[in-house]
Amino acid sequence: MKVNHAITSIVMSLCLSTYAQAVDKFKVCADPLNPPYSTKKQDGFENKIAALLAKKLGQEVEYYWFPQRIGFIRNTLRVELKEGSGNYKCDMVMGLPTGYDLTLTTQPYYHSQYVLLIAQGRGFDEIKSPNQLSKLPLNKQEALKIAMFDRGPGTAWLQKQGLLDQGIPYQTMTGDDENNIAMTIAKDFKTKKIDMAILWGPTAGYVLSQNPKGSMVSLTMPSNKAMKFDFSMSMGVRYGDKKRKIQLNKLISENLPEINDIIESYQVPLLPIPKRAPKAD
Repeated sequence: MKVNHAITSIVMSLCLSTYAQAVDKFKVCADPLNPPYSTKKQDGFENKIAALLAKKLGQEVEYYWFPQRIGFIRNTLRVELKEGSGNYKCDMVMGLPTGYDLTLTTQPYYHSQYVLLIAQGRGFDEIKSPNQLSKLPLNKQEALKIAMFDRGPGTAWLQKQGLLDQGIPYQTMTGDDENNIAMTIAKDFKTKKIDMAILWGPTAGYVLSQNPKGSMVSLTMPSNKAMKFDFSMSMGVRYGDKKRKIQLNKLISENLPEINDIIESYQVPLLPIPKRAPKAD
């Protein structure tokens, strides 16, 4: 009996130790090559925010890396390390649109907008508003080289302005294991493959950071009833994991100034987070 008690004690100690290690981890699924959001070096702004929140909880960040492509949530947040264990590859994903339908989303932790980036010194320095592009003389319109994406409001805007023929096509999810879209756009600005791009705020911030100060101008793409250019971003947890959502909401509320400081340091244009009516889960 004493032997059995000893074995039981050892097993319980191991279980408690394993549980303690599990609860001490702030488990995040993220793309290993997705600046300015996340990188394996953990120098993206979402890496910094995850580190901040984990520190507040007295936990250590643990990443499960997976390229952010179609099927990302299915292959990360929803996958148990061992079937039936209740222990998942990660417990949260950052940078999802508020209300994203594949997860429960937290309250927003930032609100940004699309901007039009224009390289200076290439014949378009007089542009002070995006709407001026469609009013340029025909020869200048034909000289435009604007990055055009397979998804997002920028392409719809170009179509409405009659400027699709001036678009240089890009895929948002390229499958390139050496460059994400922000890295590609930054390089193509430098080689003059493009002179302009309508970019989501964080992507624009990265491109600005990779070019000399003053070499580009950033113009706001204002939302209107016909087209929306500003969006709120949240963190995502599994459906049913309301306890973690409540915990993250509390962390976001308590640390929003520090979160804003981190994001702004990446030259991301921020807008006030709109107030939303409470939504039942």
